[in-house]
Amino acid sequence: MANKMKLYGFNNLTKTLSFNIFDICYTRDNEEQNAYKAYIDEQFNAERVTNILKNVTEIIGAYVLNIAKQDYDPEGASVTIMISEEKVPKKFLDPSCNAGVIPTTDVVAHLNKSHVTVHTYPESHPRKGVSSFRADIDVSTCGTISPLKSLKYLIESFDSDIISIDYRVRGFTRDLNGKKFYIDHKIASIQDFIPKEIKDNYEMIDVNVYQENIFHTKMVLKNFVLDEYLFDITEKDLALKEKNKIIKEIKKEMYEIFYSKNY
Repeated sequence: MANKMKLYGFNNLTKTLSFNIFDICYTRDNEEQNAYKAYIDEQFNAERVTNILKNVTEIIGAYVLNIAKQDYDPEGASVTIMISEEKVPKKFLDPSCNAGVIPTTDVVAHLNKSHVTVHTYPESHPRKGVSSFRADIDVSTCGTISPLKSLKYLIESFDSDIISIDYRVRGFTRDLNGKKFYIDHKIASIQDFIPKEIKDNYEMIDVNVYQENIFHTKMVLKNFVLDEYLFDITEKDLALKEKNKIIKEIKKEMYEIFYSKNY
């Protein structure tokens, strides 16, 4: 506590952690594609994603002010949680906020600089044998609480074959003498905040712009286990020629997403 920098007023730094998380699955036909999308839609519906984000809020040491959530037809979900650094007594809470208790009536989204959001996107194409699920997650805070604390939990909460992570710090805060500070913590890479047991499972690359406090890390799973990418069938059900074809298509899809390039 004695080593903390003394600030003038409120810490105005905005710290934003953005995720793209991809899950890949081989689907042989429209029937399997539809079954996979229905499975994903059930596994990551608005209610389950809301619980994940509420846990994120607790992990980073914030408090829920308001939650808005929505499932979509034919598939997908969105959740937004407005958070605060300090707990707000109910008598001071804006009447439009629900403090995390979701009413049965419609809820209007209420955003602030401190918020947690997720949007999910199941994806497939009738001419392609590979389907995917993408979750876009943003954890944005202002003040001293850090979204980086949620990295481990978020990676483990989704079936993450490919992960793209951005972290950036914006604004400035001042010390008692009026000197501006554009970041209030040390960071060389997002990887510094990911546990070793997770990093060991992924190939990782960084693109960082240190002078702008912008950090980017991409991750793709190292070990390939075919059964983990099949839906309603197992590797034992496949002839060798078909198995090799499926492996080639899945790996092609994974590396196209990882490098943002068609091969």
